[in-house]
Amino acid sequence: MPHTAQAPTPPPSEGRAAHPDHLGHVIFITASAAMGGFLFGYDSSVINGAVEAIRDRYDIGSGTLAQVIAIALIGCAIGAATAGRIADRIGRIRCMQISAVLFAVSAVGSALPFALWDLAFWRIIGGFAIGMASVIGPAYIAEVAPAAYRGRLGSFQQAAIVIGIAISQLVNYGILQLADGDQRGEIGGLEAWQWMLGVMVVPALLYGMLSFAIPESPRFLISVGKTDRAKEVLAEVEGHGVDLDHRVAEIDRAMRSEHKSTFKDLLVAGGKYRLLPIVWVGIGLSVFQQLVGINVAFYYSATLWQSVGIDPSSSFFYSFTTSIINIIGTVIAMVLVDRVGRKPLALVGSVGMAIALAVEAWAFSADLVDGKLPETQGVVALVAAHVFVLFFALSWGVVVWVFLGEMFPNRIRAAALGVAASAQWIANWAITASFPSLADWNLSGTYIIYTVFAVLSIPFVLRYVKETKGKALEEMG
Repeated sequence: MPHTAQAPTPPPSEGRAAHPDHLGHVIFITASAAMGGFLFGYDSSVINGAVEAIRDRYDIGSGTLAQVIAIALIGCAIGAATAGRIADRIGRIRCMQISAVLFAVSAVGSALPFALWDLAFWRIIGGFAIGMASVIGPAYIAEVAPAAYRGRLGSFQQAAIVIGIAISQLVNYGILQLADGDQRGEIGGLEAWQWMLGVMVVPALLYGMLSFAIPESPRFLISVGKTDRAKEVLAEVEGHGVDLDHRVAEIDRAMRSEHKSTFKDLLVAGGKYRLLPIVWVGIGLSVFQQLVGINVAFYYSATLWQSVGIDPSSSFFYSFTTSIINIIGTVIAMVLVDRVGRKPLALVGSVGMAIALAVEAWAFSADLVDGKLPETQGVVALVAAHVFVLFFALSWGVVVWVFLGEMFPNRIRAAALGVAASAQWIANWAITASFPSLADWNLSGTYIIYTVFAVLSIPFVLRYVKETKGKALEEMG
């Protein structure tokens, strides 16, 4: 296909047809930026291996333990809320480097805590880095990727997150084997759980080093007047045959014409503090995604299995296999989301999750025999847990983010996304902070609650959510 820049009069959006001279280099740039997603997934899930050890070392109850685990989400919310503004002031690359440093500092601090309070503090610092990475990675990739490859390259972030979750569980399992199956077993003077949290310094440093090897976003360079450097980066990622002057002018014009949406834009005209219906739909999608209890599978799965009599080594192995299922489901979603549509996938996922959660609730209702579930219920619980994660990953795990990126009208998209994402962090915190106490109260009852939310998501999607497949962003609203 010839470059459109060769035509005498370039079309209004020349970047759509741009193809890089070296696609491998663009993939390297994208993968490097997606390392933030890897750390996002890794840090979100690595705590799974340390939960019971932290409970034992500091002799704390379920309520306090839950707060230490969930407190990272406060940092996440702050990091996500401030990352965009920081990136606009100092650049995307500098933002990545700050995130990498915070990840590394959090890893070392979490591995060497003096007391419970500073472990919680380091968790907040790590959460702040997660929040930054969750915003900066996708934004940078969208700004650097050629339009012809943007969808596929954009999926690197989600793929990196689920791979990060899987690797964290594999590393935790390996460390536990070195400690003879004891989460508090000593390895080189530190307890196993400390190594689990400290190992994250390795990918954090790698993320930091890679950030020095990739270029700044052309969009940011143009915004600060570094036009020549922006042209160099555009030639790097879109090909030297592109009319660079035209592309710079196009990006500059687009930035100047953008409407910076605010919270006021989300309110019904003439209505005081009444959000637009479409904003409520976005909040609903975000909240349902979390209220089915998905993060229990990643924050507490090792604890969950140990609570029903499975030994620590096996519980860590099952946590790893669950994360592999998560990857498989995510790949399925990435393949199907543009073929069958967002809404059908969401509905299939809701039905599958509801059935799997109901089966888990039944299995956990059995009386423990010698501290263990009866064999039949134990096997059923394990299979149902994996089925639940599979249906979540192939549907709501990916579809909600696609919906949120597409469903809002252009004039309110940024502000509406911010509100919906904030609702997601709050719901995430509510589930993460409540699970240990709810499980102590009644594990089966807890899963019945998650089942109810999965069931309620079905009529919500059917009635309020509109399909966005195949529609231009300008058609939304």
